[in-house]
Amino acid sequence: MALVAKKLLPLFDRILIRRAEAITRTKGGIVIPEKAQGKVLHGEVIAVGPGARNNKGVVIPVCVKVGDNVLLPEYGGTKVQLEDDKEYHLFRESDILAKIES
Repeated sequence: MALVAKKLLPLFDRILIRRAEAITRTKGGIVIPEKAQGKVLHGEVIAVGPGARNNKGVVIPVCVKVGDNVLLPEYGGTKVQLEDDKEYHLFRESDILAKIES
C-alpha cells in the first residue's frame, strides 16, 4: 500500500529518493521490453532527515543533501507515492551505497 501525502519530511537518518527512469529505448530507437530492462540503481535525493542520534543524544548529521545523486542497493527502501503521482523511496542513510559526483 502506497502512502499519498502533499509533503514528506523524513525523520532521523531517513532519506527520500526519486529513482532515475529506466532506459526504455536504445540510441538506435529499439524499444527494450520491460522484462529486459535492468533495475535502476541510482536516484536523486529529494528530502533529508536531520540525522540519527548517538548514545548521548547528539544528532549526527546526514552526509547527503537535497539534489545529490546516489547509488542505491538493488532491494530495499520503502515505496512512497506523493500527490504528484511519482514514485519515491525512503532509505536509511546506512542503506545508501555511495554518492555519485557529476
